Amino acid sequence: MTVAADLIVTNGAIHTLDAGERVVEALAVGESRIMALGAKSDIAALRGPETEVIDLAGRTAIPGIIDSHCHPDMHAMMLLKQHDLGWPNVASLDDCLKVVGKVTATLDPDAWFFGYRYNDVKCSGVPTIALLDAVSNGRPVFIQRTDSHIGYANSRACELVGIDKDTPDPPFGVIDHDPETGDLTGLMRESAAHRFRGIAGEDNTVDDYVAGLPPLFERFLSLGITSVHNSLTCSNAIRAYQIMKATGRLHLRVGVIANGFEDGLIASLIAAGVRGGFGDEWVRVIGVEWCPDCSTSGRTAYYYEPYVGTPIPGEPRPNHGMLLYDPEDLKAKALEAHKAGLRVCMDGVGDHGIDVVLDAYEAALKAHPVADHRMRVEHCCYVTPEIRARLKRLGVIDSSATAFMHDLGDAYIANRGAAAMENMWPHRTLIDEGMIAPGHSDAPVCDPNPWLAIWSMVTRRTDTGQPIGLSQAVSVTEALRAYTIHGAYAGNEEAIKGTLEVGKLADIAVLDRDVFAAPADDLRETRTEMTIVGGAVKFRR
Repeated sequence: MTVAADLIVTNGAIHTLDAGERVVEALAVGESRIMALGAKSDIAALRGPETEVIDLAGRTAIPGIIDSHCHPDMHAMMLLKQHDLGWPNVASLDDCLKVVGKVTATLDPDAWFFGYRYNDVKCSGVPTIALLDAVSNGRPVFIQRTDSHIGYANSRACELVGIDKDTPDPPFGVIDHDPETGDLTGLMRESAAHRFRGIAGEDNTVDDYVAGLPPLFERFLSLGITSVHNSLTCSNAIRAYQIMKATGRLHLRVGVIANGFEDGLIASLIAAGVRGGFGDEWVRVIGVEWCPDCSTSGRTAYYYEPYVGTPIPGEPRPNHGMLLYDPEDLKAKALEAHKAGLRVCMDGVGDHGIDVVLDAYEAALKAHPVADHRMRVEHCCYVTPEIRARLKRLGVIDSSATAFMHDLGDAYIANRGAAAMENMWPHRTLIDEGMIAPGHSDAPVCDPNPWLAIWSMVTRRTDTGQPIGLSQAVSVTEALRAYTIHGAYAGNEEAIKGTLEVGKLADIAVLDRDVFAAPADDLRETRTEMTIVGGAVKFRR
């Protein structure tokens, strides 16, 4: 007896992205998983009286997109409680100051203004302490740069957190001063900025996350994203995801990478015996994360060769960037988590920063060998031939910040030089050498729209059209693999997602164009017409 399908998707070009790169006309879904693929006439035989049928009318479908490193918990709270100063909506320094002035005029005297995604490169200016003081109406103001690694504070904000011109730099951070007068500039780097960020997030409750995440995920679903890896997930967000799932408000899949910044969180997971893979197909623990390396666009990432281009006033000369952890401390953290069965994910951006992370991984693997450990270097931007060799030898995943090419590429070129871009996110070489390199947005640092990054991967151009390592261009199929099967592999979930095959989850994105035949320049105009998660339509344009 033939079992009827719950859903049939038919009459289209369904790109499975499997090993044979099959393209089929139709597929059938039963109990949230793909039960058959093939010609539409064959799949029609699985139609029953209650089967839902979706006619693609010739449109292209692909596996659901996996964004393997983003921050939806932080992103949701920013949308809920802060002010978006991202380019191009805020297109200049003057635009930024106008927003600060308008909003602070409406706030209670002690209420904070928090802004995020300000891009000093594209806006051609930095909101200094003097400029912010002039427009902030006496309210405390803190603005995060688009990379979330540095920020800008006014005098009232500095006063409230106890910073003045004589305050020493905190460990792994810098409080910038005018090189001539010694006065505060308002610019706070890394751990100095964390003091202000902590205030922004100190009252975020589980209920806030339950309220703020669903609207954000609606946006993700509208982009064809069906799974995310929540990088640096906080404990309240972990609680919120479970509540959302239990109450029917979780409509895409979440991989949890627990936040090493939060006191006691990773120790609690280890004490409770939680291992990588704990959970189910909706909410699953992937691993744990620390962020030792920083921001190239903000000139803090750790490189062997110093930064080029225009220095930020107050930065060291020469400037090689900085680390946020002691290397020996990282080794201890990596070993403890690795021995406990938790996949270790650490951020490495500059070549020196990546090497420090790989040193920690190599020490952990020497002390506790595991064949298929799938440790990840998050962002993994400047991947020189020497680093590629280490990644391959150690079996470490290059979790590549592909969206940086599009949104932050101009700053990378300005800060590291055009020649260095040939080794920045070098996907052509990584693919040719047989390495796994999933792609991600790091949203809200960059736009979560995967087609912006895919366009840059294929054209090797920044959002303004600057060439950015043209030799590293890849095909559309290769770029999509970074956002599907490679993303699944990075979460140890390739058995259930990443391609459209029998037995895998029916997570599907239906597109408005044939991206495999469209001109490369049109890729970033791609729109998702429909998103299906587990055989249920979660977005329809």
